[in-house]
Amino acid sequence: MNSAGGGLGGSFRRDDEVPGYLYHQVAQHIEARISSGELPPGARLPGERDLAEEYGVSLGTVRRASRALRERGVVSTLPAKGTFVTPLGQTSHFSSALREYTSCGADVT
Repeated sequence: MNSAGGGLGGSFRRDDEVPGYLYHQVAQHIEARISSGELPPGARLPGERDLAEEYGVSLGTVRRASRALRERGVVSTLPAKGTFVTPLGQTSHFSSALREYTSCGADVT
């Protein structure tokens, strides 16, 4: 069992004995941090490279975890802007509002 230190993935413990894909473990960990309020609605997640380093996994693993979270409606990603926590029950509304807001040149960081 391995763990990554510091940052968002600081308390993540990779469990090689659990069957399944590593990206699923990463996605579950990020989702738990969102559910706990550590990452509030509208919060921007660190970039993919930063997440890969923090979790001690490959960039491909982080990309697949992000995709899984998007598919569940937990986060929304805007190209060149970042990945943001979606407010509960507002997946499509939040995505379109965020897209409109940033298209006007607004900075969401």
